[in-house]
Amino acid sequence: MEMNWLAIIVAALVPTFVGFIWYNPKVLGTAWMQAAGMTEEKIKGTNMGVIFGVSLVLSVLLALYTQFLTIHQIHVGSILMDEPGFGDPNSEVGAFMADFMSKYGNNFRTFSHGLVHGILAGIFFVLPVLGTNALFERKGWKYILINVGYWTVTLGLMGGILCGWV
Repeated sequence: MEMNWLAIIVAALVPTFVGFIWYNPKVLGTAWMQAAGMTEEKIKGTNMGVIFGVSLVLSVLLALYTQFLTIHQIHVGSILMDEPGFGDPNSEVGAFMADFMSKYGNNFRTFSHGLVHGILAGIFFVLPVLGTNALFERKGWKYILINVGYWTVTLGLMGGILCGWV
């Protein structure tokens, strides 16, 4: 199973596009700024080019990992990759993989399947991580819910793109 780099790049752009909407002052941006203790002066005093550039690199890493959360066929390959002949269609394991992928390669490969797994990652991974950090940073539930909501929507869309882009 090869990586679909176009899907990865498109999915990696999702955090930026969702962020432009989610953190817009007319949506949740003003509430987030208040909850985070952020001011216009702090925002203006940063190099946004560096922030967006590093954010894009991190989003590519997130998209690469999100594939493993949403595309179950990847796991079969990871189990067999150390077997002799893996990748050689003329070997026993290569023939098995080719047969497996021809029969089951597109099972559960839909946008909605990826969306569900992305949402679950937001709830069961992002919420505990960001929630714990926010509690120790003495941030309130509003801050936690705004940020976890953003990542849950973002991961849902990323998962949908990655899983459904067959």
